[in-house]
Amino acid sequence: MKHIFNKGQDPTKPTLLLLHGTGGNELDLLPLAGMIDDEANVLSVRGNVLENGMPRFFRRLAEGVFDEEDLIYRTKELNEFLDEAAEKYGFDRDNIIAIGYSNGANIAASLLFHYQNALKGAILHHPMVPRKGMDLPDLSGKSVFIAAGTNDPICSPMESAELQSLLEKANANVELHWENRGHQLTMQEVEAAATWYRKVMIK
Repeated sequence: MKHIFNKGQDPTKPTLLLLHGTGGNELDLLPLAGMIDDEANVLSVRGNVLENGMPRFFRRLAEGVFDEEDLIYRTKELNEFLDEAAEKYGFDRDNIIAIGYSNGANIAASLLFHYQNALKGAILHHPMVPRKGMDLPDLSGKSVFIAAGTNDPICSPMESAELQSLLEKANANVELHWENRGHQLTMQEVEAAATWYRKVMIK
């Protein structure tokens, strides 16, 4: 997978896995990583799927309707890529925190849904529930921050609350942060995510 790896100054810190939104690329979220933790490793990945020339992490059939078969395949592909990247770059495979926006947040949530040990935690900006009606692995010890917009036309508040509920039922520690905004990524929610990260993930 096309990616950027920037080695951090502090090897004890998590590796931040950056996952862009539809039409973005591996450069998009680099400023976020600096705001969350400027001493951590950064692994920023470009989605392998193109939709009308726009990179994504998995196919969709329509707005908000995921191609479930492709989602499962691409989630497996990303999880295996993380195994390979940890070996190649020498970072701790068990200490990865995903930071995803929109489509990137959805594939990060899918990693949590499908693989118990894929991530230590995640910061999900405007995610949806990746798959309905499946049994999640035990996510004890995992921490997740969800940033959601009360007026988000793509990801309804109900969807955000449902994702929180599903993750909590799987024993994850979840904080749901609301902005009175739409689907855009706001500075306020990034600052809230940074505060959460320092409080919950860096002990």
